[in-house]
Amino acid sequence: MSSSARVIIIGAGLAGLACAQHLVRRGLACTVLEASDEAGGRVRTDRVDGFQLDRGFQVLLTGYPEAAKVLDYPSLQLQSFHPGALVRYGGRFHRISDPLRRPQDLVAGLMSPIGSFRDKLTILRLRQDALNQRLCAQAGGGNRTTLEALDRYGFSAVMRERFLRPFLGGVFLDQSLSTPCRHFELVWAAFSRGAIALPQAGMGAIAVQLASSLPAGSIRLRSPVTELDGKQVVRASGERLSADAVVLATDYAMAATLRGEPVPAAPGRQSTTLYFDAPAPPVPGPWLLLNGEHQGPIGTACVLSEVAPTYAPSGRALVSVSLADQTAPVDADQQQIVRAQLREWFGEAVDEWRHLRTDRISRALPPVDVLASRNGAASPRLRPALYQCGDYCETGTLDGALLSGRHAAAAILADL
Repeated sequence: MSSSARVIIIGAGLAGLACAQHLVRRGLACTVLEASDEAGGRVRTDRVDGFQLDRGFQVLLTGYPEAAKVLDYPSLQLQSFHPGALVRYGGRFHRISDPLRRPQDLVAGLMSPIGSFRDKLTILRLRQDALNQRLCAQAGGGNRTTLEALDRYGFSAVMRERFLRPFLGGVFLDQSLSTPCRHFELVWAAFSRGAIALPQAGMGAIAVQLASSLPAGSIRLRSPVTELDGKQVVRASGERLSADAVVLATDYAMAATLRGEPVPAAPGRQSTTLYFDAPAPPVPGPWLLLNGEHQGPIGTACVLSEVAPTYAPSGRALVSVSLADQTAPVDADQQQIVRAQLREWFGEAVDEWRHLRTDRISRALPPVDVLASRNGAASPRLRPALYQCGDYCETGTLDGALLSGRHAAAAILADL
């Protein structure tokens, strides 16, 4: 490896930042070109009227193995959700929790209409199998869909439809549950191993932490790239930059464009999140709310300020609502339909809520068929001196983005 080698990374999302961090620690000079005005890609946090609004509903699973290695959790001052959910069914919310971590909810969970006693024992078996990396084997292989895996485990239709589909459909942005089982195993193990958490300063703090580990001037914002020409990168301004290695750390669709390949017809899974300013939290405690009735547009909701009080000004509450149908229109009519369902759930107090923003993220996760077509990780090497990283190269998760950055860096270090 030449100590004078120079690497250009296109994209300052988590994958690109992680790749740069690994390379810089080994003494390579890196320039990260980011098209937008801030590092982080989809993992960003905006400040609006004293509220912290992440770009769409996002969380950090502390049980992710790569994230636990790369990130400094104490510095992020993580705030955790309760391990479980409140499921809306039959006109009220029912509590379902991890009895190993919230034994005080055991009786309420067993008595709830969200699945049978056998279903709840099967959840414990699913947890153990995921932690021991046996889930896919029990389900018939890593290329099975998540839905097929759940059916192989013998969950009742009630448990599947009232809890598992709304929960996992929200996680994967895939109500069909066609996400490959190998990714389901990773995510379920992370849920079982750690907490669902938010950094005190918002999800964008993760990108800030990674970016701050790089030398000053390494990241060039507002620097879109339009073309690759051998070992040269052509910026929108016409400037040409030369490097010994180039890394595509953009999303799947942009990477295809820069490679000169057709952009896929479905370039990613969408997410739609509405944020509301409420005078008081509609439910107390750091709970995830699931729509187990499958009626109305809402898929999941939560009071973010009950998880991390820093998400809202003192005396206010920040409510996040994510739609089940990610292709639904985002307009004033849809907002009124969402409000009507919230009013059914929480009463007339919803009339006092102020809509802060709606986030429609068109490429929140890579296409399911891209993940399904790969039996494991994609090679970081595209051709000599050209590499790739991104969540689509691994597991389609935040952890996959970080891991792909490390894999791309390792390939570069081996080749230069």
